Amino acid sequence: MTFSYYYTRIIDAEAWAGGDTDGFANPYLQASEWGWAINPTGLRVALNHYWDRYQKPIMITENGLGSRDVLEADGAVHDPYRIDYLRRHLVAMREAIADGVDLRGYFAWGPIDIVSCSSSEMSKRYGFIYVDLDDYGRGSGRRIPKDSYAWYRRVTDSNGEDLG
Repeated sequence: MTFSYYYTRIIDAEAWAGGDTDGFANPYLQASEWGWAINPTGLRVALNHYWDRYQKPIMITENGLGSRDVLEADGAVHDPYRIDYLRRHLVAMREAIADGVDLRGYFAWGPIDIVSCSSSEMSKRYGFIYVDLDDYGRGSGRRIPKDSYAWYRRVTDSNGEDLG
């Protein structure tokens, strides 16, 4: 079984019965600039729910944080918020595995900045590699590894042992 996980929403039975399938944001959770709730615990809950219900191996096919990354004067992109987001979600996956979930794979979205499918903006960046283009395609197109690139490389080189 595979699924993508970015954020959670809240909905109650009455709203659902009335046809509301969008729900609303949880006011107790931090959200991205685009209003997507940051909820690693929700990922653990989803993993446990899917495992309990289907008893099939699971892979997370997409997970990441869209953010307005900035190329700094030092020529680098410092994105500690992305590292924190990913680290917290990886910890939630470890916890789900300890709960008994058969989690077989994880794919971060995405390795390089591309136009966001949800908002059609280049300024909503997900990648570990910054692409010097704006929402209108202007820029050099130069690729610059972000701080999260070096961090994620350590994570993958250690098979997830080093989340530091």
